Amino acid sequence: MTPFIPKRFEAIAFGFLLSALMSFIVSFIANTMAIGVDNAGFVGIWMKSWITAWAFAFPTVLVVAPLVRRILKRLVIAG
Repeated sequence: MTPFIPKRFEAIAFGFLLSALMSFIVSFIANTMAIGVDNAGFVGIWMKSWITAWAFAFPTVLVVAPLVRRILKRLVIAG
């Protein structure tokens, strides 16, 4: 597969995919715990909560990731 995203967009693409996958998994777990997967409307409820969570998660990842990187640079010993 030939790469098609320019290097300058790597951080944004990373945040996009990370926030999508994390919010997808976390919203599934939260909805399963709250209403159970046997609920007739589970998939629709889950998808609605996932999209809402993703709308918050994506910009949050873009803002928080640089801060986390700076913190880790101070905590991690160079090997």
